[in-house]
Parts: sequence; structure tokens; C-alpha cells
Amino acid sequence: MLHHRIALVGIEADEYQVIKQNYDGHIIWHEAIPKILVKDGTLFVEKQNGIGMLPVDKVVYYGIYDNDFDFITGLALWNGACFPNPLAMLECRLKIPCLIKAMQLTKFPHQRGFVSANTEVNTNVPTVAKWGNWHCGENKEKFQGEWTSSFSSTLEPYFEGDAVRIMNIGDTYWQIKLEGEDWLKSIHPDNACFMEIDQELLADTKHIKQHLGMDMIGNDYIVMPNGAKKLLEVNHIPNITRFEEVRQAYLETVINWINNET
Repeated sequence: MLHHRIALVGIEADEYQVIKQNYDGHIIWHEAIPKILVKDGTLFVEKQNGIGMLPVDKVVYYGIYDNDFDFITGLALWNGACFPNPLAMLECRLKIPCLIKAMQLTKFPHQRGFVSANTEVNTNVPTVAKWGNWHCGENKEKFQGEWTSSFSSTLEPYFEGDAVRIMNIGDTYWQIKLEGEDWLKSIHPDNACFMEIDQELLADTKHIKQHLGMDMIGNDYIVMPNGAKKLLEVNHIPNITRFEEVRQAYLETVINWINNET
């Protein structure tokens, strides 16, 4: 078997150890974004230890970092073997542009507004402002009445209901009920759990995933008491460590991918 030199970027130590035990080739491992060089069609990655760079054949990237957009751009220009697909990550890394694309694809859209930074807006219904490119409930604020934005933000109605995530890695899909003590819901609370998959939401997630060319996805929806459903957010790097079942599926997918000679 031909063994490639692979780079693991953003993979945490526990997952790195599992991958290392299941791959006989050379691995360059960086928990943070390394320096890279794309030259004459070859990707060079900063050495894990020491000075200099080494050519790599495959890259596995996992994580969201302040400075990762340029890194993902370099991977896309390289156009080599990378998991997930860097072109799809470019489409989805900027949260609001990704959401605009998804709104054109989803069966469950809703109208959103926009406000520039340092601009006052007045609403008579509960409204949620979202800004920036982070997930996990950050960079969001619910308000009613007069509100002044600190950043350019999207505006959307606040929907009462159950927040759920349809998540896919490899050939496996899950539906997760998101939880939280206040209106912000996420995958992290202890009472977040798997639930029966809503086939309409699954079909919608598959459609968005396929159209954007993604290898993994986590779509957040709200299911209202009257049964209406709304797409809230697209996660291009969904959390894989919260549930062991998801972690194992991710590791199996990555290990199979890096051991594939093509």
C-alpha cells in the first residue's frame, strides 16, 4: 500500500492519537493553523517540529479559527486531496453569506433583515440580531423596541419552538435536540440528546449539503408548536466531540479517507 504524507490541522490530541494508530504513513499534526506554501501544484506544510516545510499529499482540517479563511483559500487553490472539501468550506466559512446561499436552497426559508454597524432599529416584535462568523450561540442578541447595533447584523423574528440539528458525517445522519437554559440553544448542554429524524428536515439538509458540495454538515432548524419549520443556521464544521457516537463516525470516516490510495 502506498502511504501518503498527510497533514492533520485542528484535530485535537485524543482524535490525533486514534488516527495515528490507524495510519502507517507520515503525519504532520498541528492543533492550530500552520504556515503553508502552494508552489507548482504542491502543498508544503510547516513541520510539526523544527524549521522548514514538507510536501503533503492529503489534508484533514477540523475547526474554526480567527485566521482560517486564508488557510482554507490556500487549500482550495492547491486543489488537492482535502477533507472536508475546501471549496465548500470557502462557501460556508463566512456565516451570513453561507446563510444567504442556503436560504435560496432550503424548503424552510424565512425573511431576514439587515442593519449596518452603529445603526438604530426599532421593532415591535421579539427580534434576533446575528453578526460575525462564530457559532455556539455567540454573536447573537434578542431584543424588542429600540436597539443599536455594534456590528453589521442580520435581523430575524424570534421563533418559539424546539431547536434541532440535522447532522451528517460520512454516510450517517443524526437529529439532535438542542438545549439551553435561556433562548439560546446549542449542542453543548448535558440534556442535548439524539431524537427521531424528521424526514423533511433530513431531505432539506441533504439538498443543501449536495448543492454546496459539503462533506459534513450541521443544519439548525426551529420546529414551531404549529409544526412550521425554519432553517436558522448552517454549520460547515459541526461539533464531533459532544457525542461519542458522532466522534466514532467522524474518526471512521477520516481514517477510511486517508487510507484510500486514490
